[in-house]
Amino acid sequence: MTATQKRDTGDKPTRIQEINRGVILDAALEIFSNYGLRGTTIDQIAEKAGMSKPNLLYYFKRKDDIYAAVLENTLQEWLEPMRTLNPDGEPVEELRRYITRKLEMSATKPAASRFFANEILHGAPHVGGFLKTGLKELVDRKATVIRKWVSEGKLAPVDPHHLFFVIWATTQHYADFDVQVRAIMGSQVEKPGFYEQTAQAVLTILLNGVKAR
Repeated sequence: MTATQKRDTGDKPTRIQEINRGVILDAALEIFSNYGLRGTTIDQIAEKAGMSKPNLLYYFKRKDDIYAAVLENTLQEWLEPMRTLNPDGEPVEELRRYITRKLEMSATKPAASRFFANEILHGAPHVGGFLKTGLKELVDRKATVIRKWVSEGKLAPVDPHHLFFVIWATTQHYADFDVQVRAIMGSQVEKPGFYEQTAQAVLTILLNGVKAR
């Protein structure tokens, strides 16, 4: 995957520069998640970030550079829960923690989920190489952990890769298909405790399917 593109000033970025860079990336995430790469303009990002276009271009030369940086940040953050799946932990509790964290991220950072989904739906033009290398290596490594738990009788027989696909699809549904969820659930979505109820329902459905019998 393309590395984050930074304006090379020859000096270490100041604290203010790092803050401004973060503001730009946060603004860009919101715009990209709504309009995609082609539908987004530098002017839109600058306006959302609350800065002038020339000021923004001091940090990033091109729109594609901003997109690459947002994509890199999103991947690093969204894959962290999988990286920390502990092979020495209790299997059901490890999966419970992983699923819960994925649900939390979908609830608190839906734009990141939609942004990544949009990249995938367009054929992953910017991240295809990483999917076949870095992501595959990580998933294969964690799949080995799942197989070990199954062989030890700690989990029901389950295909690790398809288990991860189901977890991703289920947890990210609440971000990527938020409009559909709200259309069906109505005012319940806004009631206190909706997230907790959702997490409990998802955990019950998914974990009951993998518990050793």
